[in-house]
This record gives sequence, C-alpha cells and structure tokens, in this order.
Amino acid sequence: MHNALPLATVPDDDHARGLEQLASLIARFTDTEGNHPTAIPALTLHRSTTPGLPFHGVYEPVLAVIAQGAKRVTLAGQSYEYGQARYLIASVDLPVTSQIIKASPQSPYLCLTLGLDVRRIGELMTETGMPEPKACRVGPGLSVDRLSAPLLDAVLRLVRLLDTPEDIPILAPLIEREIFYRLLTGNQGMRLRHIAVSDSQSQQIARAIAWLRKNFARPLRIDDLAQAVNMSTSSLHHHFKAVTAMSPLQYQKQLRLQEARRLIMTELRHVSAAAHLVGYESPSQFIREYRRLYGAPPMRDASRLRGLAADPGGRPG
Repeated sequence: MHNALPLATVPDDDHARGLEQLASLIARFTDTEGNHPTAIPALTLHRSTTPGLPFHGVYEPVLAVIAQGAKRVTLAGQSYEYGQARYLIASVDLPVTSQIIKASPQSPYLCLTLGLDVRRIGELMTETGMPEPKACRVGPGLSVDRLSAPLLDAVLRLVRLLDTPEDIPILAPLIEREIFYRLLTGNQGMRLRHIAVSDSQSQQIARAIAWLRKNFARPLRIDDLAQAVNMSTSSLHHHFKAVTAMSPLQYQKQLRLQEARRLIMTELRHVSAAAHLVGYESPSQFIREYRRLYGAPPMRDASRLRGLAADPGGRPG
C-alpha cells in the first residue's frame, strides 16, 4: 500500500530556484557516493548516482528533504514515496525499509537529513506558549508532506553555513530552532507536539520503544513493558500500533533480525551464534523469520550483500 500523495510536487518559480540551489549545495559538499556527516552535528548529506536495493534500518527522529531524485520508505507494509519539493518526517525510532528509486549519474539523488531533538522541540513549545495537543490519535510516526517555502528557506540557510564554519556554533542552533518551529506549525506538527509533551501517550510509546531498543535480545513480557511505561497492557498495544504500525512483539522481531544481519555481515558470526545473541532460542525459527523479512536465508543473503559491496553500482540504497 502506497502513500496517496504524488511522488513530487510541482513548485512555483521561487520554490524551484530554491530547490536548485539546495541541490547545487548538496552536490558541492558530496563529491562521492554515500552518506556525508557535516560540521553541523545533526546534519547529514546524501548522494547516489544509481537507484538502490531495499535497505533495512531504524530511522530515529529525523527530517529528510530531497533536493533531487526520489525515495521509497516502507513501514510495516505501508510505503511512503517522496521526491523533489517533498519532505519526510519520523517522530520516533522506526524499523523501516528504504530504497532510492530515482537517481542517475546525470541527475543524482541528493538529500539531507536533520536529526530532530525532541527535548529541544518540547522546550520550544514551552517558550513560545504553544498549546499542548489534545489526546487524539495522530497516526504513524512517519509521514510525508509538501515542502513549504519558509521551511525550504530555513533548510537552505542551514546548509549554506557549511561555507562559513566559524558561524556554525552561533547560527546553526538558531536555524535548527526555526526549522523545528516550521515543522511544529506545519501540517505534520501535531505528530511532533504529541511526542514532545511529557507524559503524553506518544511520549509513553517513545519510552517503550527506547526500552525495546535497549533490551531487544531479552524475552518480552508485555505486562512488564506496560508497567515500565505506566500504561495498561491494552492501552500499550493500541497506542504502540497506532504510532509504529506494528505490535511490540513485531517491533522487537524487526530489531532482532536487523541486528542479526549486521552480526553475520560485519562480524562474520555463524547463523546459530547470531540467532542466539539476538535472543532466538530456535535457529530454525530464526531462519524462517529472516527469510520472510529479507527474501533469502541468512548465508545466501550475506553472500549477496557482500557481492553488492564489492560492486559500487550494486550497493544497497
């Protein structure tokens, strides 16, 4: 199932010029393929000249803006496609599958990601007198929307700071604050408001997610998790699925399989050892669930990925 919005939004002339400037800046600061950390700690730039294969990972709270190209992000079977003049926002840690779907040497995929500091967002809400959101369902913690002119302008000014590193310590926090404000007052602001308010249901789910990420290899008792975040078991199930589009057990399984894949790939762990380290008691169950998520049993999948790593044109997106 795909997000209903069109892949790209047709910008007006000023907006188009701003996107061209953003693409030019990202291209200048990314002369090689891949992810490029910057002197602004929360800001990373991304470049790819080829579409990629699906890549499994966890999105932490983040704003992603594509200046050129397009990407598909899938959460629990729901796909979100976005390209130029669009942005994606994740308000909590989410296990997703992402794939660059539009890129070429002549027109590379150019994107930036900015980590979202939930604590600073909450402080901004307090300082500006922004009302706390009413208790209501706001949907999954992942969404795609059109990039407004004020948000594009703030993002452009943040990236331009890379040309004047001496200005970054003073000006970057101010521009990041402006970006947070634009997000809070935009169409997707309700998601951030819910997650930034202490003791809100969304904040409780964020704490449940943090517990799962820290303890994913341990046996999961839902009653214990509910107690740890001060929720009833039924409320935890309901709100966890509303935010993450999966149950706590499904979320834990995603984390376990992703970590097992990393262990097999980077530490050359044997399949049974990796399964045990991430909490599986049955290697056969591990292999079944691994194959279901990644489309191949562990060793075949690892061989395929190592082959892609040796081929610059075949790396995951």
